[in-house]
Amino acid sequence: MMRSEELRLLRDLLTGQRMLSLGVLIDGKPYVGLLPFVTRPDFQALVIHASNLARHTRGLASGGHFGVMIHATDRADADPLQLPRLSLQGSVHRIPRDEADWLASRDVYLEKYPSSRSVFQLGDFHLYELAIESGRLIAGFGSIHTLNRRTLAEAAASGSQPETPA
Repeated sequence: MMRSEELRLLRDLLTGQRMLSLGVLIDGKPYVGLLPFVTRPDFQALVIHASNLARHTRGLASGGHFGVMIHATDRADADPLQLPRLSLQGSVHRIPRDEADWLASRDVYLEKYPSSRSVFQLGDFHLYELAIESGRLIAGFGSIHTLNRRTLAEAAASGSQPETPA
């Protein structure tokens, strides 16, 4: 069981950070892109908004797999080995525009990124749910925690207000 400090760090990375590095396979080769994201309230999935024109979107086929890295902001005065980070793995699901979940996901995304409102009018952008199956939280050198869906739900339930990431 994770301590409250680690649950808070996990929660802060998922709610306080804005960008993730997304790893996907394209034609059998790894590719990494950088995207804004939002987190489902239960922490079971992330939601991204991606254009068909972006190379990483070719690796976002429904049922496909992803890897994600989210980390705290690096600072020149900090030890990079102590940088808190989160790696997650799971499966991709494109959210169809005709589902209620698309509207709810769009609203959450626009709440965090209001400047992206005009992009939702473009036909080549789609919302994708990245359903989390497993992960690891590195809270600092030697402080590593394996994550599963239960741990993520525990972190979601442990607090409702995002805090400033470490």
